[in-house]
Amino acid sequence: MEFASLAELADLTCASISTVRRDLTVLESQGAIKRTHGGARLLNMKSDEFVFDLRLSQQKQEKEAIAKACVELIQPGQSIIIDAGTTAYCVAKLLEDKLPQIVTNSLPVANLFASNSSVEVVLTGGVIYPRLGVLVGPLAYESISHINADIAIMGAGGITLDGITNSHGLVVEIQRAMIKSAHKVIMCMDHSKFGRKSISPLCKIDEIDVLITDWLAPKELIVELEKLGLHIIIAKQG
Repeated sequence: MEFASLAELADLTCASISTVRRDLTVLESQGAIKRTHGGARLLNMKSDEFVFDLRLSQQKQEKEAIAKACVELIQPGQSIIIDAGTTAYCVAKLLEDKLPQIVTNSLPVANLFASNSSVEVVLTGGVIYPRLGVLVGPLAYESISHINADIAIMGAGGITLDGITNSHGLVVEIQRAMIKSAHKVIMCMDHSKFGRKSISPLCKIDEIDVLITDWLAPKELIVELEKLGLHIIIAKQG
């Protein structure tokens, strides 16, 4: 069994401690974890599955709406880079009818299409970062750097007028390669990421083409971002 503190889980998932507490209560009711003082212990689940599923459960309705809006921008047969974020994963779940060629460093995305003969998936090499289910390191970076893709679908930990940030330096390195390798960059970020700065700078606002968010995103910051020339799409509720 593996222990994680509330503070550690909050940092890994870019969520508040109160949100983590609520999600842990749900996971405990499902028999996946055992709550302890100041954190939780895994019972029958691997750490990468635990952290990814925890993040996926947060702002679930908003992420699914963002994914639907994103898929509308994608044409059949396009080559698409998909990063390891949970919102990007929600997009991947809706891509089958587009018959895309997918390049990803996300193990959950790769597993999603493992038995699907209609979707071509290129999985980067690299070292497995198990807590996030992602491939990182020099091999992953090199794989992405030599790709020419139509679209990159990405997520991040925070966005302000200063730019976009993320929580994990190794992941940011790969994401920067994704931005350089794609003709069009679509950033998918729910409202909880607005006004937030994570530890590692990812890119400036003018390095992305489209930002898709949900109906709860702060209007004031949206207006200011649009003044910087960013095209923003608000996903429809429901």
